[in-house]
Amino acid sequence: MSDAVHFIRQWWLLRQLSASGANWTLQKLADEHSGSTKTVRRDLDALSAVGFQLRESVGPHGKKAWRINTAEILAGVSLTFDEIAALYLGRRFLEPLAGTPIWEASQRAFRKMKLGVDETALNYLDKFATAFHQATVGGSDYAGRGELIDQLMIAIEDQVITAIQYNGASDCEPQQVTIHPYGIVYHRGSLYIVAFAPHRDSLRHYKLDRIHSVTTGTEKFTRPPDFRRADHLASTFGVFHSSGEPQQVHIRFRPKVARYIQEHRWHPSQIVTEQSDGSALIELQLADLHEVKAWVLSFGAKAVVEEPEELREMILADLKSLRGAYR
Repeated sequence: MSDAVHFIRQWWLLRQLSASGANWTLQKLADEHSGSTKTVRRDLDALSAVGFQLRESVGPHGKKAWRINTAEILAGVSLTFDEIAALYLGRRFLEPLAGTPIWEASQRAFRKMKLGVDETALNYLDKFATAFHQATVGGSDYAGRGELIDQLMIAIEDQVITAIQYNGASDCEPQQVTIHPYGIVYHRGSLYIVAFAPHRDSLRHYKLDRIHSVTTGTEKFTRPPDFRRADHLASTFGVFHSSGEPQQVHIRFRPKVARYIQEHRWHPSQIVTEQSDGSALIELQLADLHEVKAWVLSFGAKAVVEEPEELREMILADLKSLRGAYR
């Protein structure tokens, strides 16, 4: 099981134990999470091992219960003003995660932070914040989607077969799809569920925006022990995935955009070479060509695909179609 799955489960556990200061028994935690007391016990031990101060008490009939005293955990935390300012100003960069449990927790933290800063300092920070702006185009809005995201995170952790109402890009109405959810990927302002689709007998990516409902049952699936999202996405240029073998992609960028290409990390496999005429040649290893095609087209005549021929033909077909649309 991946570290990310353990983190999702333990993140939920920390939220429960610290939210109200109440004592939680193993059974109550297991019932809330639709899991087993054995798993909860193992997670409590893991959290204790890394330093979380879990307070254990014995109630009626000898039942043990746990809670986290947040004040004790943070007793040694002391922030300088510039550290508070950095956190407060950085809140804008969490906006793409609005509606998720991480966003909601961060907003509670920022509200508490504001209460601890005097009005003069707060006014200064708000004015200073205008110096920073995060430009986002086409990002997703997850406000009001927190419960659905929670359901998916639990399904990923518990490895339970899940039914979703999904509206694919070409679907007029939502369709029920049964999936084995493996994990979540954040890409260009949107969240995607990486899942095995039994009806397709392959891994698929489902955009969270298009999921209308989530229903989890009790039937389990087994995630391949060697599955890693980073490896799974290594030969993609985003989230479009293909089961084919990676192939060499060579794109030449004219001098006007060469520096821009050299300044960025576009893909783990990239090799960027400056040419004698001032242009830049980027070499990539990709299995799917659809997203890199759109990327190349965004540069217009300043980018030319040298290989593979398949990608050249895909771009030529789009250019012919575009020309026809503008007649």
